[in-house]
Amino acid sequence: MNPTASGHITMSCNCPLTTAAGPTLASTCGGPSFMLFMGLLEVFLRSQCDLEDPCNRPVARDYVDSRYDFVVIGGGSAGATLAARLSEEGSFSVLLLEAGMDEPTGTQIPSFFFNFLGSDIDWQYTTEPEDEACLNKEGKKCYWPRGKVLGGTSVMNGMMYMRGSRKDYDDWAKLGNPGWSYEDVLPFFMRSEDNLQVDEMDSGYHATGGPLTVTRFPYHPPLSGAIMEAGKELGYPVGDLNGRSHTGFAIAQTTSRNGSRLSTARAFLRPARGRRNLHVMLNSTVTRILFDNDKVAVGVEFLYNGQLHRVNVDKEVIVSGGAVNSPQILLNSGIGPAEELRSVGVPVIHNLPGVGKNLHNHVAYSVGFTINDTDTTPLNWATAMEYLLFRDGLMSGTGISEATAMINTKYANPREDHPDIQLIFGGYLADCAETGMVGEKKGANRSIYIIPTLLHPKSRGYLRLRSKDPLAKPMIFPKYLTAPEDVATLVEGIKFAIKLSETEALKRYGFKLDKTPVKNCEHLKFGCDAYWECAVKHDTAPENHQAGSCKMGPANDPLAVVDNELRVRGIRNVRVADTSIMPKVTSGNTNSPAIMIAEKAADMIKRTWLG
Repeated sequence: MNPTASGHITMSCNCPLTTAAGPTLASTCGGPSFMLFMGLLEVFLRSQCDLEDPCNRPVARDYVDSRYDFVVIGGGSAGATLAARLSEEGSFSVLLLEAGMDEPTGTQIPSFFFNFLGSDIDWQYTTEPEDEACLNKEGKKCYWPRGKVLGGTSVMNGMMYMRGSRKDYDDWAKLGNPGWSYEDVLPFFMRSEDNLQVDEMDSGYHATGGPLTVTRFPYHPPLSGAIMEAGKELGYPVGDLNGRSHTGFAIAQTTSRNGSRLSTARAFLRPARGRRNLHVMLNSTVTRILFDNDKVAVGVEFLYNGQLHRVNVDKEVIVSGGAVNSPQILLNSGIGPAEELRSVGVPVIHNLPGVGKNLHNHVAYSVGFTINDTDTTPLNWATAMEYLLFRDGLMSGTGISEATAMINTKYANPREDHPDIQLIFGGYLADCAETGMVGEKKGANRSIYIIPTLLHPKSRGYLRLRSKDPLAKPMIFPKYLTAPEDVATLVEGIKFAIKLSETEALKRYGFKLDKTPVKNCEHLKFGCDAYWECAVKHDTAPENHQAGSCKMGPANDPLAVVDNELRVRGIRNVRVADTSIMPKVTSGNTNSPAIMIAEKAADMIKRTWLG
């Protein structure tokens, strides 16, 4: 959607190759060949508008009304889903406010997702200096990419469709959140889903006909299959990790359609563009929620084109900004720990100590290898045209990042089917760095990574306001690896990754562990536990699955921000719906759970107001 000076908004796929700030694809990748290719790509994508995404059709209204039934703050994975679902009810008027722009050209290509990190569709958050993690990073700060774009991080993630385990949700319910057990949430996963391989998945766990296409990428590097065989060799099954069992290896299904990324904006919002009761504003940053003297939400203030605007709300404000922005919006609105708010000059509306607390994230470590590979074709004009013409080939996937595994270390209880490590595989991306577009083909040696990721971190951090300026980035304190068991589990994951590389199935690729000592760990013997403990603390790799900062919990939980209906405690007519409500982060990638939370929230809201 492209806002004009008058505030009119139209749906359009005339998205620019370059963006207003930050690195562009052309400047990042370089080379006239690549720029020519991107020009052809833009022409091609525009030619598809009539088939997939009609251009220049307004989102029902060309102005902002003064009053809405519902205002949804944040148009990301959860917010876009929620706004679209609420607008299905014709009697509701819905405004969606998104701080970012529309999806730029290039984000649709699965293999290009790394190119948009650090661009202006990324909030570009960095943490405050850490004590036990990211010690080799500049200032001991970790980088937290988050999508600032319609569709949010679903526009720039790896697209892996992972729901988490049964125990994740059963634990939520046991913590005092009725209605959130696995049996309760499964229907909401299925409500979204249009699974193109439903016959290959476990029966009863998947569905067709929903707006969110779920499928594997059309192209699979040969190494992906070899990784599956290596998993079998170590005793793990290969199958549907979103079905009966959550332990094993899989070539993951993804949120993609016809070889291109399917963000929540494309899946949910664009089909709703003809609804007269849905209005979307882009480049609109919410500064605060407005309350009356009885702590009832009555409106929202936001900045657009440098001007402060206000809209009135008749029913509810739903905050879907994610694990960073949702608590920040509540804090800016005077909802949070009273002393912290007073210290930065924000008037206190309601003292709610848990806002910004319980912040946690999956944390990982990249184990590097070189391999000998002559099976995979590099990116060149032939493979580029294969994508342009057929939506197939290298560019239609994320390389071996499509492979994943859920495994048990010695600290997990395998009887619970609740693995404590996810293996993510990095490499084989068909981006400009693969040399076909910008130079001669490199040698057969390739660098790849096996990335053990801690699924159940015990460490908890927090965020707080930097100042009373609503546009100032918050202060983020993840407190990674402050729980010793997190370090110990991650070290076991590293040792499993090395063991996997030594299997017969992977021998033909000649896996060779990179034994370059990690800076500041040179004094330790390479490969011993103490060395790996040092390594994970110095070269920490956050997995960007932030959660928990607006925790869902019962009234006797001192850190609970929302109840099991996602209503913010102590005030009226405000809910939070995104990964920030998770009491404990789910086991795996969090995009699918974020969509599920939005689906369930929409159902709750409709029941509240429609009976």
